[in-house]
Amino acid sequence: MARATGKSEAVYERLRSDIESLRLRPGAKLSEVHLGEELGASRTPVREAIRRLAREGLVDFVPGEVARVAAISLGGVRALFEFRMLLEPRAAASVATAGAADERLLVPFRELLERLEEFDESFRALDAAAQARSYQEFYEVTEGFDQAVIAACRNPYLARTIRDLRSETVRLRHLSHSGPRRMLTSMEEHRAMLKAIVQGDAQAAEAAGRHHLAQTLQALIDSLTGQDVAIGADVHLDVARR
Repeated sequence: MARATGKSEAVYERLRSDIESLRLRPGAKLSEVHLGEELGASRTPVREAIRRLAREGLVDFVPGEVARVAAISLGGVRALFEFRMLLEPRAAASVATAGAADERLLVPFRELLERLEEFDESFRALDAAAQARSYQEFYEVTEGFDQAVIAACRNPYLARTIRDLRSETVRLRHLSHSGPRRMLTSMEEHRAMLKAIVQGDAQAAEAAGRHHLAQTLQALIDSLTGQDVAIGADVHLDVARR
């Protein structure tokens, strides 16, 4: 039983990574048989992993069909960001306040700010092709920032809710950073958030967090509506069905 549980966890981590990175595109079919063959697993751990991903909103069960990677819709993206704007700027503000009272909390944010400055300098010196290859390093910095805020947030309910949304928000990251120009503006937004937290400025941290989410939402809307998808009340990006 322990071996099956371990295998299920490995399958889950692999599928979640493939979905979040868009290697498994929205709408892609998830056949237990084919995935089992590809991942070297029996159907049971594959089924358990798919059900777990469905609970997280990354997989849909379509009646009469196999499971599919959940589609991305404008309506869903807007709803998600409306919720995030209630949570994440408030968390950033609380971290800035806590850091002003206990500077030990600021250590990871100072390190991230230094790393961001170094990355920014090297990124601007690259040509376009090299910039495209360096996106993963920036994702690591932004993920580090998000995780640092969750870890330092003194409200456990707020931190848990933000953490529970991570699977959905990570998948959208690859759409929002759709080019070097957005990458550069996102760097400026993260620099503003980090500086505000390090300086203990809760008001500035909250404002910078809200601005970043608003800009990211607009980048996502531009990305979704620019992929040969007709604009409507609830436009879906469902590449595998097209």
